[in-house]
Amino acid sequence: MKNYTIKNLRNIGLIGHGGSGKTSLIEALLFHTGNTDRLGKVEDGTTVTDFDPEEKKRKISLSVAIAPIEFNETKINLVDVPGYFDFSGEMIQGMRAVDIATILVSGVSGVKVGTEKAWDYCNKIKLPRSFFINKLDRENSSYDKTLAQLKEKFGISVVPIQYPIGSEDNFKGVINVISKKARIHDEKTNEIREVDVPEELLEKIDECKRMIMEAVAETNEELLDKYFSEGELSDEEIYNGLIEGSASGDIAPVMCGSASKAIGMRCFLEDVVECFPSPKYAIPQKALDVKRDEEVFIGLDENKPFSALVFKTIADPFVGKMSLFRVVTGKLSNEITVVNANKDKTEKLSNIFFMKGKSQIPTKEVVAGDIAAVAKLQYTETGDTLCDINNKVIFDKMNFPRPNISMAVLPKAKGDEDKISSALQKLLEEDPTFSVNRDTENAETIISGVGETHLEVIASKLKNKFGAEVILRLPKIPYRETIKGIADVQGKHKKQSGGHGQYGDVKIKFEPRRDGESELEFVDNVVGGVVPRNYIPAVEKGLRECMDKGVLAGYPVVGLRATLHDGSYHPVDSSEMAFKLATSIAYKKGLEQAKPILLEPILKVEILVPDEYMGDIIGDINKRRGRVLGMEQEGNLQKVNAEVPLSEMFKYSTDLRSMTQARGSFTSEIERYEEVPELEAKKIIEEIVKN
Repeated sequence: MKNYTIKNLRNIGLIGHGGSGKTSLIEALLFHTGNTDRLGKVEDGTTVTDFDPEEKKRKISLSVAIAPIEFNETKINLVDVPGYFDFSGEMIQGMRAVDIATILVSGVSGVKVGTEKAWDYCNKIKLPRSFFINKLDRENSSYDKTLAQLKEKFGISVVPIQYPIGSEDNFKGVINVISKKARIHDEKTNEIREVDVPEELLEKIDECKRMIMEAVAETNEELLDKYFSEGELSDEEIYNGLIEGSASGDIAPVMCGSASKAIGMRCFLEDVVECFPSPKYAIPQKALDVKRDEEVFIGLDENKPFSALVFKTIADPFVGKMSLFRVVTGKLSNEITVVNANKDKTEKLSNIFFMKGKSQIPTKEVVAGDIAAVAKLQYTETGDTLCDINNKVIFDKMNFPRPNISMAVLPKAKGDEDKISSALQKLLEEDPTFSVNRDTENAETIISGVGETHLEVIASKLKNKFGAEVILRLPKIPYRETIKGIADVQGKHKKQSGGHGQYGDVKIKFEPRRDGESELEFVDNVVGGVVPRNYIPAVEKGLRECMDKGVLAGYPVVGLRATLHDGSYHPVDSSEMAFKLATSIAYKKGLEQAKPILLEPILKVEILVPDEYMGDIIGDINKRRGRVLGMEQEGNLQKVNAEVPLSEMFKYSTDLRSMTQARGSFTSEIERYEEVPELEAKKIIEEIVKN
């Protein structure tokens, strides 16, 4: 690839609802620009950016992939972002590397939840956006209807800069509204012919151009004056106005075509070059100046010392770790030593390359605004900053969603534990929305992610990438036991078997702690030396050891107050061990008599949903034995605060998604323990006894 300057770069993130055709559009653009010699298909697993075996199997994108193309002396980095909601972490990573998002919308199904989420996320991070209405060759597709939906949903900033020729089966080309160039795609020869704008569409094109001029004029006072006085703007003024309007987020240009038939690709590329902002228009990045310890905002500039943000990590079992980065300032050349400012460690960057799907294109230089990759960095993780030793800055980190569904991972084959543990560590480097914890109490490895599909994909990657096959199952619930009543009991251990005997005798009163604490409260009320002072610590230690297992189902016991008030001893046969054994007898008796109960973890849950789903959400919380504590408005959404038992929440992310058409989200954390209702407790204890 040639060397490009910041002005000759365009970085576009393709986002939108799953199945809207993002991967297919990249495939069509690669084919149109001669980067591939055939049009790959998602269904056949032959696309450049869906190269992972898991992506081919599921026929959806699972991770961010990059495909650079060259057109009219401009390098365009196309960033393919998964549309499936379980992989929202990938969208956050991909969007950090681009200057504008193109939100794909199906001309058949129109605006979907994924369209709204993509728009909202762009708003949140102040990223310019555009639309591409796809699938116009399909039955029941309609450009006008979809455009009207976009305008209704997202406002007047939505401006059509392209218009289709024909519809459904008869869709054959696209008109560039500003230049009034009409192009027809000949499917048989795969050639594009420039033609006059069909007469029946002239009025429509003029109407669209008027909409563009009005939108552009509203973003600039000089242009507004000219538009009011002359009623026209020149094409050059319109193009410049579109670039500035797009960069500021005041205008969202709308393009159209059919990715599966590669119709409209020439118009798309022309408008990307002429109407989309280059990296020099990107909003300055928030960073910390390490030397001065102050917050700064850094614009993309090729004349400053080098700095770059690592926005994604790929764990490859053969190549090793690959770090994808975007240069923010300066230039990067091969064999350069840089500093990882987050870790304050030096990294050697050799063999820099551009990524095209899974292919690597070696390069000697990467300029500000461009996206590249490097393999085998020692200390660097996703979100770290690489920079010149004399220009230590740390760019703002990315905010990833917290994992909200967990499963226990069990090895399918004995002895695979180490292999699984090492593979999970590698996958952790690749995916910041995924976490691994060891539940020592239940001896389980717990993996947590954004949704069920996310965890299934991780299990598949363990098998296909690292040869470690696992079974996923619901984690064990960390129940606890306690008592509600009071019992005063004696525990006596007496054994005579020739020689030294064993003798220990204690009287202990067991009752619940009243201060809400869970640790054992041990009270020594022994008087008159009936239990010698040197054996009292053995009694306390024995109680603490016993509390690891309750009398109902073997769960740890909490909230216990034990008062040692009487006992007896033998001057020869008593020992620490004898008193420990006597204590365990008293413990078992005492707990059985003091109304033992089972406790379950209660989650504090915050659910964000649109108003129209409130009834369903509250009804569902009640079904899960939960309590709604309150509701409050948060932006356009309602926040429901509730408490729900953990045992009822394992699959909640999937259920919430289906109840709210994926518009709802939630966070949760363990708040406290509460008594399990009698019927539920009976079932749990029966299950434990059975197993």
